[in-house]
Amino acid sequence: MSSVDRITSLTTPNLPADWTELDSRAVDTIRVLAADAVQHKGNGHPGTAMSLAPTAYALFQRVMRHDPSDPEWIGRDRFVLSCGHSSLTLYLQLMFSGYGLELADIQQLRQWGSKTPGHPEWRHTAGVEITTGPLGQGLASAVGMAMAARRERGLFDPEALPGDSPFDHQVYVLASDGDIEEGVTSEASSIAGTQGLGNLTVIYDANQISIEDDTTIALSEDTRARYEAYGWHVQEVEGGENVAGLLAALEAAKAETQRPSFIVLRTVIGYPAPNLMDTGKAHGAALGAEEVAAVKKALGFDESAEFPVEDAVLEHARQVVTRGRNTHAAWQESFDSWAKANPEHKALFDRLHSGELPEGWADALPTWEADEKGLATRKASGAVLNALAPVLPELWGGSADLAESNNTTMEGVESFGPKKISTGMWQAAEYGRTLHFGIREHAMGSILNGIALHGPTRPYGGTFLIFSDYMRPAVRLGALMGTTPVYVWTHDSIGLGEDGPTHQPIEQLAALRAIPNLSVVRPGDANETAAAWRATLEWREGPVGIALSRQNLPTHAQTAAKATEGVKRGGYVLEDTESTPDVILIATGSELQLAVAARKKLAEQNVSARVVSMPCVEWFDAQDAEYRESVLPKDVTARVAVEAGIAMPWHRFVGDRGRIVGIEHFGASADYATLFEQFGITTEAVVDAANASLNNAN
Repeated sequence: MSSVDRITSLTTPNLPADWTELDSRAVDTIRVLAADAVQHKGNGHPGTAMSLAPTAYALFQRVMRHDPSDPEWIGRDRFVLSCGHSSLTLYLQLMFSGYGLELADIQQLRQWGSKTPGHPEWRHTAGVEITTGPLGQGLASAVGMAMAARRERGLFDPEALPGDSPFDHQVYVLASDGDIEEGVTSEASSIAGTQGLGNLTVIYDANQISIEDDTTIALSEDTRARYEAYGWHVQEVEGGENVAGLLAALEAAKAETQRPSFIVLRTVIGYPAPNLMDTGKAHGAALGAEEVAAVKKALGFDESAEFPVEDAVLEHARQVVTRGRNTHAAWQESFDSWAKANPEHKALFDRLHSGELPEGWADALPTWEADEKGLATRKASGAVLNALAPVLPELWGGSADLAESNNTTMEGVESFGPKKISTGMWQAAEYGRTLHFGIREHAMGSILNGIALHGPTRPYGGTFLIFSDYMRPAVRLGALMGTTPVYVWTHDSIGLGEDGPTHQPIEQLAALRAIPNLSVVRPGDANETAAAWRATLEWREGPVGIALSRQNLPTHAQTAAKATEGVKRGGYVLEDTESTPDVILIATGSELQLAVAARKKLAEQNVSARVVSMPCVEWFDAQDAEYRESVLPKDVTARVAVEAGIAMPWHRFVGDRGRIVGIEHFGASADYATLFEQFGITTEAVVDAANASLNNAN
């Protein structure tokens, strides 16, 4: 088939019987506005917004259950624009559907302070369900949304027949070639197939064009076959103008309740730009004044009119507001009937959606007596999760195939998934609580974001701290959005020992602390671990990573009384002197014991030392100046920080007279005690550093 014939076949209209001239005019207006908005700004991505105009319009006008007058309605279907660069695809539907965007907002595309930034941002623009732009993250997080919807149903309405619960809804995704190429979607799509997420539908815009033009140069796979191999229900729709075919495929996807659905939609990017459609130039740049005029001419618009919107067209499209309210009202009757019949579930629903924790929940947290042999903080974390399991049903999670090492499995609970995936070790149930991500750290991070965005549950996911590198893009996006998953990162230093330098984190703590709005908590013993979980579950400002030891750490006598408040504040005085200390020793995690031991040795030299436990520098930085001064008084300039990682985060705490005991190179394979000794992370090293800092200060 020639290029001309291909374009002709993919752009031939096939409209449903009830499709009106106003519907067609609305779609064409959306195409023109997409071209105008990018041309007006001088940069952006017009092509996909033009070619996907019929698809997006059909979703918002004919398919999705949503109420533009209440964007937070819990009964709504979720829409994820995974190809976030095509933000106009979403913004124009939000404008035409009455979510609050107006023509002036479209004219302010990608400009300072506008409601229409370059990529959609959650909580910035009403109707945006997730921040997208890094390709693949949207689709992968949508898998989490679909999983969260199932878990939500299990918590509130587990006995309802399919389709009869007010908690039944769909998750729709628009994805691009770029999303499909990103590895995270492969990971997440594999999980979705295993989970049998029948409430998830992905529309893959297979336009075969990217920034580098024809994707044949980089993408030669049979994507349909790949998704069939994942266990998805797969269909193909030829042509972006084939609205009738798309609606039929979407209906079939909704009817498929045992498998996620994947619709390959073959479109022509930039249609109907006469010279630039089906080229890379339509992807990520303004079309140019002449081409925009040609688009308008082809669609029957005044070539000289900018941002043309006819009143009748907008009025017709915004009838979806009334339809949405009516749908919402009908749903509300169903919800009210459920609430009346299920008062206990309704009480749980109210608590979870308020974001409140149950009264007295923290009483379930374990405490430990002082013990020199102590406990690995990863094991203390596991004890905390088991203690909280019956108290916080909203808390659920698992591991990237490291459950026994991460200690992330709550005892006596079933795994999440269809029964057919049960094994000799794990019993799966549709509404189970233990998540199995497989060796897919990146997808795990994205799925946790999706679960947290969907609400109202609180997810966690575990892996080794070194493999936080594999999930970093999702962690960063979670921090940017302010979602609230918990990352359980164990084996947090060279203390993991014999697995050697490939598995020993060196720069990871510093690198993670560099992410704005991410809190990294590294507790120093079992009691600080319990306090870390308590503070984390009370924290609602962004994701939290808890870094935990493989090896046993002594339980300090003071932490049972001090850790709850101290960890919440990020740093606190663990051991002190009767008067102003000569030197301050700051430590985290497994190195807290070195600071405590060094204090005793310094006392033998008539040097008074204060020990400050600093499990979370982000939370400490957030304290008021008076508190920070009470912990780290400016007058005491002799300071030592000790942590088994690179020194980068600690210079600002110790100043130019201080010293840092850390490690600035990769590790080695040996038992942890040998490694700490060989690499100079010892009590003696802390004492020497304290004396050197005292000399500097004096």
